[in-house]
Amino acid sequence: MGGPRPLSLTLRPGRDDDAEAYIRLIGDAWAEFPGVIFDVDGELPELRALASHFAALGGMLWLVEDGSGMVATRPLREDQAWEIGRMYVAKSARGTGLAQHLLATAEAHARAQGAARLVLWTDTRFEAAHAFYEKAGYVRQGAIRILDDLSKSLEFRYTKPCRGLVVEAMDAGAAASAERRLSEILIACVAEGASVSYLPPMGREKARGHWKRVSTEVAQGQRLLLVAWWEGVLAGTIQLGLESQENQPHRAEVEKLLVDPAWRRRGIGTALVQRAEQAAQRIGRRLLTLDTRGGDAGEALYRRLGWAETGRVPDCELDGARHLRDVVYFWKRVG
Repeated sequence: MGGPRPLSLTLRPGRDDDAEAYIRLIGDAWAEFPGVIFDVDGELPELRALASHFAALGGMLWLVEDGSGMVATRPLREDQAWEIGRMYVAKSARGTGLAQHLLATAEAHARAQGAARLVLWTDTRFEAAHAFYEKAGYVRQGAIRILDDLSKSLEFRYTKPCRGLVVEAMDAGAAASAERRLSEILIACVAEGASVSYLPPMGREKARGHWKRVSTEVAQGQRLLLVAWWEGVLAGTIQLGLESQENQPHRAEVEKLLVDPAWRRRGIGTALVQRAEQAAQRIGRRLLTLDTRGGDAGEALYRRLGWAETGRVPDCELDGARHLRDVVYFWKRVG
């Protein structure tokens, strides 16, 4: 019968004498893309003794026993970071969950060795790989790397924090690469009736459209996007709207506080609001305003964090059940 093979979890440490398996996996993967040249002895001689290569770097290499997949990781010199690399899955084993198992194995090893951040590089032509890493919570960061190789390769850098609760600002490239995961969070929050301008059910296309607009506004300097990771999972987000009137250059609007329902009650919402306040202060926005639905968890959160109510509009919006609800307006000085 056709279709992918069942997932094999027989994963073992790679050895130098597995060179033929490494070369076959990588060569087959690269052959799927026109213009990618695979010259082992000229450009990738380490494949002849790959286990020793990673051991010398303080890293680790794994191979699926049947040769259907491989992955490696090694420490970097900065930021308590470890790099995920040499991750390849045979075409016949894709869609079986093997890729997720390989990535999880490398990530777990890196975390056990003290990694606080994970980094990887992937060719700009490998679009399926980009989607896979983005689904796993990685976001694009920094400039494209130009390699001096026969293939004239360009590579994207992907990264994510992997330990504890971390909140970071995203540039436009990172925001665009996170659209898939941010859409999942938005859809889940809208389904639970969150007061974020939309009503359930929310389709994926509408959610992606929302985040595409956000990415554009981030690129134009009209918006600041912050996201939160919890133990390597992109779990929440908040925005600062920076488009203010000419006579209000000191003000910003806090918008779209979203925490994935599966990751609530871990302090993520509190951390996002506090980081948004700090970010606003750093860029000279000393007065913040926001609105939230009366009686929702957001109202209690903002009061607890010292926000002052400025007024309430009754029957201002519909909730998920299409009932009219009040909206409460808040403000806070941050500098």
